[in-house]
Formats: sequence, structure tokens, C-alpha cells
Amino acid sequence: MFSFQNLYLFFIASLLLNLAPGNDMIYVASRSVSYGIKAGVISAVGIFAGCSVHIAAAVLGLSIVIAKSAYLFQLIKYAGAAYLIYLGVKALLSKQSINTKNDSEGKADYWKLFKQGAITNALNPKVAIFFLSFLPQFINAASPFFKLQLLVLGLWFAIQGTLVLIVVACILGKTKDFFSKNPKIWAMQEKITGFILIGLGVKIALTSRK
Repeated sequence: MFSFQNLYLFFIASLLLNLAPGNDMIYVASRSVSYGIKAGVISAVGIFAGCSVHIAAAVLGLSIVIAKSAYLFQLIKYAGAAYLIYLGVKALLSKQSINTKNDSEGKADYWKLFKQGAITNALNPKVAIFFLSFLPQFINAASPFFKLQLLVLGLWFAIQGTLVLIVVACILGKTKDFFSKNPKIWAMQEKITGFILIGLGVKIALTSRK
């Protein structure tokens, strides 16, 4: 089953990735600022629905490939490490800010916000690459419970990310000017997260299959 070391690395990496400002967080933040807490929460749930598509795809297609090919395991491992490093570098170089202007006036269309969140995540190729390259690094590919482990870690990551986004929605839904008045704090958090992600990417690249 799971090893303590793998779970330890996964919990750290998943938390940092979910806390790192990215497209999903900025989307939920903008919806929360524009329409309030409920809109932000519904947008976060929509993103979870889109993320579930990637989890299902990973569970249905990865187990045989990883279990039968040591070469592909190494290839995916280095792809996962490279992706983490890419995210870290992107965080270091990012100058993206949160949109605090209202997109429109009036009551939010919550069903539309849900669909937008789901489609935005489901059609993001970077999310697909993430689940195909990141999750298997923390699983024993030879285990008969490989698919179950993949599903559990995928759901953990998605639920954890959704909870983070809900917190973001609750904060920004009440304090609309929080991030706009503290751009230096946002930028500093991105830089720290970037360095940590790069370090985790290097660590994963040096991790053996066993």
C-alpha cells in the first residue's frame, strides 16, 4: 500500500500546489469579488467537477502503462518533476494580478458559473498532464491496489484544492479589496511557493521507483 515517505511528500506537494496562486484560484477570486461568496463557492465546486474528469481518465488509463513499463515510469516521473519545476519557475516569474472589477451587474447565474468552472478545468491540458505525471510518483506501480491508490490521491488533491478555493471565496467575498491593497504580499507568497515547488521537483526527480 502507501509508504509513509510517499504520503509525506504527497501531502506537502499537494498542499503547496493547491495554495499556489493559479488559474483556478484567480478564477474563483474574480467570481467572488464580482458576485460574492456563494458565486465563488459554486465556481470552486465547478472546478472540482472538471478535476474529476481528469481523475477518472487517470484511473482508467494509467495503471497498465505504469505497471508494465519501467521506462515509461521513469519518463512520467521526470515529466512530473519537470512540471513541478515549471510551476515553480512560473510562480517566480509571474506578474499576474487578481481582477477586482465587476464583470457585470446584477445577480449571478450560478449554473453558468458552475459550468464555466467545470469546463475551464476539464479542458485545461495542463491539468491533464499534472494527473498523468504527478500522482504516480507517490504510488507503488506494482501494487494490486494501484487504481484505488490513484483514485484516493486524486480525490484527496481535488477535495483539498476545492476547500482551499472555498476559503478564498469566503475571504474575498467579504473583503473585496484585500489583495488589491496588498500586491506585495501576493507577489512575495508567489516567490516563496515557487522556490519550494522547484525544490520538490528536484527531490521527486531523484526519487527511486521503490
